[in-house]
Amino acid sequence: MEFTFPGFEPQARQFLRELRENNNREWFQAHKPDYEQFVRGPLLELVLELSMAVEEHSPGHSIDPRKSVYRIYRDIRFSKNKDPYKTHAAAVFPPTGMERHAGAGFYFHFSTEELLIGGGVYAPPSDTLGRIRAQIAADPDELRGILAAASYRKFYGGLEGQRLKRTPRGFAPDHPAADLLVYKQFLSGTTLPADVIEQPTIGAVLDQHFRAIAPLMAYLNRAVQAH
Repeated sequence: MEFTFPGFEPQARQFLRELRENNNREWFQAHKPDYEQFVRGPLLELVLELSMAVEEHSPGHSIDPRKSVYRIYRDIRFSKNKDPYKTHAAAVFPPTGMERHAGAGFYFHFSTEELLIGGGVYAPPSDTLGRIRAQIAADPDELRGILAAASYRKFYGGLEGQRLKRTPRGFAPDHPAADLLVYKQFLSGTTLPADVIEQPTIGAVLDQHFRAIAPLMAYLNRAVQAH
């Protein structure tokens, strides 16, 4: 599809840079109009276009920009870091009807330092994790083929995420898929320079990366949504 989003203005990264140096409620409230104008507003516009592109290649993912865009407010209840605001802006396209981190979703965020693009299953419940592992164990070559595809390797280096030190219970240490079964998260991501967000090609860049990872998302969600 053709993207019309013109790119973020330099003030978006400038706002995040200043927020990092003044991460407190007083400063944020005084500068909230800048956040809305240069960060959140344009992000919603970009996500709306991206949602239509995601619907083309991966039907069944959330296409509501208001649900895709993360809040800038941090949950500090269980964190040693008490800064109230995130210093990046992020969006995700999870499977429709699922919690953001339960299924395999497309994801990106930008900060003053980088643009990160990727996706996967971030926090699968134990039953979901079991279904993913069972699917991998039944046919390891299918996942290996997805990870070896040229379209995927053009942008991504392989699976990432937390791993066990040994194969999970129920699987032999010498299982043919032992190297894959140890994962507790199933993610792939890549980073680009932060100034990419200011280019009119940002929508197309995100779309290319999402299309390259779409087979992995489809594979993971087939297991996630199995009953």
